[in-house]
Amino acid sequence: MTTMHVIILSLIQGLTEFLPISSSAHLILPSQLLGWTDQGEVFDVTVHLGTLLAVVIYFYKDVFGLLKAWFGSLTGKKATPQSRLAWMIILATIPAVLVGALCSDLIESYARSAKVIAVTTIVFGLLLGWVDIKAPQRQDEYNMGWKHALYVGIAQVLAMIPGTSRSGITMTAARQLGYTREASARFSFLLSIPVILGAGSLLAVQVAQSPITVPWHQLGLGLVVSFVSALACIHYFMRWVTQVGMIPFVIYRILLGIVLALVVF
Repeated sequence: MTTMHVIILSLIQGLTEFLPISSSAHLILPSQLLGWTDQGEVFDVTVHLGTLLAVVIYFYKDVFGLLKAWFGSLTGKKATPQSRLAWMIILATIPAVLVGALCSDLIESYARSAKVIAVTTIVFGLLLGWVDIKAPQRQDEYNMGWKHALYVGIAQVLAMIPGTSRSGITMTAARQLGYTREASARFSFLLSIPVILGAGSLLAVQVAQSPITVPWHQLGLGLVVSFVSALACIHYFMRWVTQVGMIPFVIYRILLGIVLALVVF
């Protein structure tokens, strides 16, 4: 990859990982539409690490509080809103882990195409917009019970299909259940931590076992760019989402899907 490709792909990862517009779709599109060389798993691991660092640092007080409360619940301390939320995040992560272990190769073989992305970008974008307009905003993430957590977790499984958007589908599910936009976004972002950590660790093991040359200068640049762009993205999204809602992202998804459909169909 050239330096320009590294910067662009890192920006794509950082800006789209937490927006409801699908980072996996945007990372696939340059190779599908522009003929760029696939960036490879090593680069994917690195930029995902950048976004993971960004969300952990932005929510460091929440992450520390959740971990402390969760470990406290294991030692018999009284349940708190934070410990319950930590357990809900764990529960919501389980469906993606199970389905990912069983079906990731199948999805990788048949779903990574621009045609699939064009359809899912539009369909799940319209669903996000409809739910955001119709659903009430009456609960925060600390009120989430196991049924709601499991529902959001099952919805997250759909994000394995490129174009769906992990953050988009989890926010859609949470909004459908009556959680506020801010609560839906916060739960989605916190839920991303075990998901990115697990997927990144698995890819890292695969990379470590393969005899490939590691371009350290490109990886370092990718890590920094993805971290900075993801941190800025989270900051501004959390400020904007309560004011403008999801409609700007819905419009972007529909326009992107239409352009892709015109190109690939």
